[in-house]
Amino acid sequence: MEPVFPALALGILGVWRITHLLNAEDGPGQTLVALRKAAGSGFWGRLMDCFQCLSLWVSAPFALLLGRAWLMRGLLWLAFSAGAILLERVASREAAPPPITYYEDPPDGKQ
Repeated sequence: MEPVFPALALGILGVWRITHLLNAEDGPGQTLVALRKAAGSGFWGRLMDCFQCLSLWVSAPFALLLGRAWLMRGLLWLAFSAGAILLERVASREAAPPPITYYEDPPDGKQ
């Protein structure tokens, strides 16, 4: 039996990278920006705007290549997409804004 974890980890990283590239990056020479503009507002344009939707489509070839049986391919398809979505959520976390400072009395003591 071959180890599954390395293939799963590499598949998730590959799906995340390609999905992030198509969804959020400019690409060399603004080529991906032009591709997203050319996709318009139809099916392809909406697909490229949604990371979760795009990851399902990107993960399909990875699952077909790395899975041995059809059941395994179906499970890998969903696992690669889910892993890429989780990785995107972790990678795109923004720092929390600083807490708001509130004073009962003016800070200089004057009213």
